[in-house]
Amino acid sequence: MSFVQPPLPYDLKDLAPFVSEEQMMFHYGKHHAAYFTNLNGLVDGKPESELPLRKLVIEAPAGPVFNNAAQAWNHSFFWHCMSPGGGKAPSGEIASMIERDFGGFDKFKEQFSTAAVKLFGSGWAWLALDPSGKLEIMPLGNADTPLKYGKEPLLTLDVWEHAYYIDYRNARPKFVEGFWDVINWEFVNKNLKSPF
Repeated sequence: MSFVQPPLPYDLKDLAPFVSEEQMMFHYGKHHAAYFTNLNGLVDGKPESELPLRKLVIEAPAGPVFNNAAQAWNHSFFWHCMSPGGGKAPSGEIASMIERDFGGFDKFKEQFSTAAVKLFGSGWAWLALDPSGKLEIMPLGNADTPLKYGKEPLLTLDVWEHAYYIDYRNARPKFVEGFWDVINWEFVNKNLKSPF
């Protein structure tokens, strides 16, 4: 079995002005696609090729298979964290949980943004749900994911330079600021009930 890159849930141009069509062409069309190509090359003909991608991410030891599997999964998840009609404040269950665990949306937004901006090098800023039902912000390097820690991803922001360099050059804080205009809170709420 080959792992197949899923289609985007919107067109390449639909997240502008947050990210341009050119940025998405490189990010989705080149970088994300390459993780699937690399992963298939690594596991072709091996038992790992028969696992669901999420299960492979959880079970793979550190190394090339994990790196490519996790980056394939992380990006597939990330695209759904955004929507052309996104942004605004969260609603529903996630809004109540943010209020409970962070003391309000503004405080959460500040903490998540700080984690994303200050993450050294490449990686991801995650909002995750721990086994006790508490929300946690997890800034994780490289391909790392809450799945490896027994926690459920709810929202993520890719802060690898390839996610923003065409549009923002080295201005990661501006990229992080723009993310709040496209967050798909409906997807975040869905992850509370039905993991991706």
